[in-house]
Amino acid sequence: MGILSWLLVGLIAGFLASVVMKGGGYGIIGDIIIGIVGAFIGGFIFSLFGSGGVTGFNLWSILVAFVGACILIAILRAISGRRAI
Repeated sequence: MGILSWLLVGLIAGFLASVVMKGGGYGIIGDIIIGIVGAFIGGFIFSLFGSGGVTGFNLWSILVAFVGACILIAILRAISGRRAI
């Protein structure tokens, strides 16, 4: 997958995860980083269940990255002790 696809999937997944997890947002760069790291986490978790990971710029890739980004945000909040209002 090209770098532009990674950035777009990361931005979309990171933004959606920050909205769903009711955070204050992380900015464009933060959303991209959370989305890309979330794609790795989601890809690993989905591969454990026999499903494919992030394979390109499509809805499945965004879903996998979104799930991973939500997990990442939950872990970051647990570590930092920050609670959503």
